[in-house]
This record gives sequence, structure tokens and C-alpha cells, in this order.
Amino acid sequence: MNHIVYVIDDDDSVRRSMVRLLESAGYAVVEFASAEAFLTHSLSQLPGCLVLDMNLPMADGFHVLDALEKSGRQLPIIFITGFATIPMSVKAMKAGAHEFLAKPVAPEDLLSAVSEGLLKAKKNQLFANEQSDLTLRHQRLTPREREVLGLAIGGLLNKQIARALGVSEITAKVHKRRVMEKMQTRSLADLVRAAERLHIVKSQSR
Repeated sequence: MNHIVYVIDDDDSVRRSMVRLLESAGYAVVEFASAEAFLTHSLSQLPGCLVLDMNLPMADGFHVLDALEKSGRQLPIIFITGFATIPMSVKAMKAGAHEFLAKPVAPEDLLSAVSEGLLKAKKNQLFANEQSDLTLRHQRLTPREREVLGLAIGGLLNKQIARALGVSEITAKVHKRRVMEKMQTRSLADLVRAAERLHIVKSQSR
């Protein structure tokens, strides 16, 4: 199992119907009859998406979305409802919903939405893992190497970096090489892209 689909719907017959459909398509499914049960559940670290009934008792779909955002967990959400309105669908999409489907949901529409949602979840997880790796690499840099990184991505040549730091050009080259090695970048362009993803501010000191 390399994915998981969460289904929340207080209507037992509707929920079980969706679960059977998703399981028949090969998906691992965890079902809930309420938002509260889902929000107290320990979510898997596997890429996943959420099929969520908009009109739940006690807590609606937007409450679940807000709770997920506050927890820092991103799940593509497929909202479903038997009382769809244009303002509601617009609000859901603006809030970050992956898809908005009206009941009764056509099986092919649900399967398509879940497939796309899981693909998005996998991409999100890959990006998050890469971001975490980049952060760890940057944390391994010494304070001086971080200075060199800022100067290098600012477009300074080795001799300019040396002048800015008050060191020899050879020493500046050594620092720059170590920065490239620790950041696991092969070119200055790669280093610039890595720095941009980390929101590192470049230096133009000369």
C-alpha cells in the first residue's frame, strides 16, 4: 500500500457505497461517519486524499478543511454534497478544494477525482521531502559558507567574494567548492535554484 483515501460521510449507505467502489478499484480506504472521528484519527504518512461530505452534522466541510490547515497537514479534498450551490462550490474551490462533486456522484467522476487527488498528494509529498533535504543541507553550512552562498547567488565572481570577505581568492574558491558540495549542486544555476526554494536572500556586496 502506497496511498490512502479517507472518506467522511454521515450517511452510512452512501459512505459504504463509496468505500466499496474505491476498494474495488484497488484503493486503501479508511472511513468515518463524522468530522470529529476523522480529526481525532492519527493520519498516515502515506500520500492521501480526502472524500468529504460538505453537510456534516456538528462540523461542516469547511471546518474540517480549516482544522487540517491549522495542523499543517495538506490533503487534496474532494467535496461532495447533495445541496450544491454555486456560491458554495466557489467558496470550496477558493478554500483549496481539489474537486467539488454533487450527489449522487457518478462512479467514474469519483474515481477520476480520487486518482487526480492522489497524484497531487504524491507530488506534494515529493516536493516536501526535497524541501526538507535542502533545509538539512543548508543547516550543515558553516556561518562563513552561508556568507559565501549569499554572495555567490548574487552573481559575484570568486575574486569579488574574496574581496567582500577579506580573504584570498584561493580561500574563497575553497569555501565556494564546499558550499557546492554540501548543497549537492553541480552548477551555480543549481545553487541559485536551491537558494530560491529556501528563500535565501542574495548579497550584492562588492
